[in-house]
Formats: sequence, C-alpha cells, structure tokens
Amino acid sequence: GVTRLLLTRIPFFKEIIVSSFACDSCSWSNTEIQSAGRIQEQGVCYTLAVTSRQDMNREVVKTDCATARIPELDFEIPAFTQKGVLTTIEGIINRAVTGLEQDQPIRRATDEEVARKIDEFISKLKQLKEVHSSFTFIIDDPSGNSFVENPHAPRKDEALVVTHYRRSPQQAAMLGLQGEDLTEKAADPAEDLRNEVLQFNTNCPECNAPASTNMKLVQIPHFKEVIIMATNCDSCGHRTNEVKSGGAIEPQGTRITLRITDPSDMTRDILKSETCSVEIPELEFELGMGALGGKFTTLEGLLKDIKELVERNPFTLGDSSAPGKTEKLQEFIGKLQEIIEGRRNVHFIMDDPAGNSYLQNVYAPEEDPELQVERYERTFDQNEELGLNDMKTEGYEA
Repeated sequence: GVTRLLLTRIPFFKEIIVSSFACDSCSWSNTEIQSAGRIQEQGVCYTLAVTSRQDMNREVVKTDCATARIPELDFEIPAFTQKGVLTTIEGIINRAVTGLEQDQPIRRATDEEVARKIDEFISKLKQLKEVHSSFTFIIDDPSGNSFVENPHAPRKDEALVVTHYRRSPQQAAMLGLQGEDLTEKAADPAEDLRNEVLQFNTNCPECNAPASTNMKLVQIPHFKEVIIMATNCDSCGHRTNEVKSGGAIEPQGTRITLRITDPSDMTRDILKSETCSVEIPELEFELGMGALGGKFTTLEGLLKDIKELVERNPFTLGDSSAPGKTEKLQEFIGKLQEIIEGRRNVHFIMDDPAGNSYLQNVYAPEEDPELQVERYERTFDQNEELGLNDMKTEGYEA
C-alpha cells in the first residue's frame, strides 16, 4: 500500500500532519493525525452540548493521548487505545461502534449474555447519531493538542466550553514528561540541545559505508557557542571531526597572534573556523582559509594536522615530487616537529575575517602577555569572499 503525508493547518487551531494509508488489494484504508507542534504548556478539555445533527458534523482532532467521554451513556474511550484521528463527532461514534462490533460473532458463540449487552449498547450509540435527545461530548487531552471545531469562529460558541488546566504529575508521566521541569524546558528549549548529543545517519567520506555523525552544541568559555560534528566509521575505522560556529559572522575580522615560548602552550584550546587562515612567519608558512576545514582541538593537534597534510600529499613527498623540493619539505617538517616538542619559539598567527576563531587565554579573565587579539575592518575583497557584499538584510522586500 501507499501512505501519504500532508501538513495542513486547521483554522483557529494549529498545523497538523495527516497520514492516509490505502491498500489496492483489499481496499482497506486508514487515516491518522499527529500534531506538528510540541506538547502545549497546559492540558485542554472540550465540553460540547450536542443538540442537533449539525453538531455531529463538527470537525474533531483527537490525539492518541486524549480521552473521549459521553457521560449520559457512561461511555469512555481511554487514552492510547486509538491512534490520533482527524474526523467528526459522528466519525468518533462510528469508530467506537466498529470496534465494539468487531468481536461480536466470537462473543455470541462463547458468551451470549455479554454479546447481548454489547448489542444493546451499540444500538444506544447508533441512536445518538440521530440526536433524538441532547447529550454531552467531552474530549480531555493532557497534551493540549486536541480540538473541537467552533463553526461560529471567531465568535464564541455557546454550546462549547473550552477549559485549560495544569497537568497533574501522573498526566505528565503518562506523556513522558518530567512534570516539575516542564515549564523550565518549555522556557528554554536550547538548554536541551546543550545537554544532548544529537545523532544522524550519513555515509563515510572514505569508503562510503553507512556511518553515524554525532553533533553537540558546546559553549566555549569567554567566546561563544559552537557546533562540533564527529563521524566514526565502523567499516574502515576512518574518524573525522568538524566544527561550525554557532553564531553569526562578527562585525569585524579577528587576527590572533600567539608567541610560543613554552611547551605548555601546546595544550591551549584552539577553534579554527573554515574561514580562518594560519601563518607561522619564522617558517615562511601560510595555510589558506578552507584548508583542514573547521577544527576544535589544541594547538598541538592543529600543528600535527598541518604536518600530516604536508606528509600525505603525493605531489610534495611522494613519487611525483621534485628532488630539490623533497629536502626542503623534510626540513620544514623537522622544524614543525621542533615547535610541537617545544624546542623552537615562533609566532603563531590566526587571521579570520569572519571573527569566528578562538585561541585560549590561559590567564582569563586577565590579559595574556603572549597573546594579542586585534579587531579590524574587513576589506571589500574579504566581504566578497564571505558573500557579504550581495547580502541584503534590510529593505530587501522592495
């Protein structure tokens, strides 16, 4: 069969997702609904006095956690016994009748007395559809996502009473919520993201086997929030990590200069965004923006990545390399290793036009004598490279 999904908006209510299944072989069909929003801050109870046939045609959204009741018949559809549905009041009664009639042939054969009583109850439900006398229809939903149509909207409906209430701890537990922390979570949903590692499926960039990527929102002290993504492939063992800035492009570019004077400098945390270039003047070395991508590591980790980038390039140290160039690069790698081991003092410069890179100040919040951070105005070419010259955030409607 085929399941179709439709995102639709109910007037004076909210958006819902309607799923419809149909089978061509046996002609069986079914529809379900899910709320497209989150669980509401309060539960809701709709009480409708049904007095005419027109009331039977009112649209009803009944989620799977809602309870439907008709007090006059002492009839109740408990929570989680039916899937969510978008129907009418008549449709809910028809669905209840169908459910009760389903096992009647077996009951008549095994327990005739019970079957007779259920037949009587079914006939009472069917009489309700004719509305010979008024009755009360109640939907109680702790999630707050159920709905009964008001045909007079936006005017008030005298026959319909809508009551909002605070969930009890038992109702919150039934919905899978921590009843006490519900208001705090609703107030700051970003807090959940900070405490949770999100995971999504992807393919390994090396062997293309199915793998998973973990994503975490991290607050860097004295800086800003960043998003760290790490991929680990079980098939080939390839591991990679990447970091994205969680904020916007800063108004000014940032140039960070660190004078490496001690082996302990290698343990400083470093955030190199994908727009940041790296320079070591003493080695006449410069790494352009985009190389190595975004990294959140230590200074030692970044220097080892640079060393590995040079060593793995077949055109520099492989069979395709020129003889004279190989000696120079081997000498460069040796000097880089001396820096990593703390035997050579150099200046390490990070230039990020987007202002989203960071180098740890071990004396924070005091000034670091070896660390210099400069803010500067970007040039037209730098703005062009970042795509800012064509970006229009005000007056774009015209």
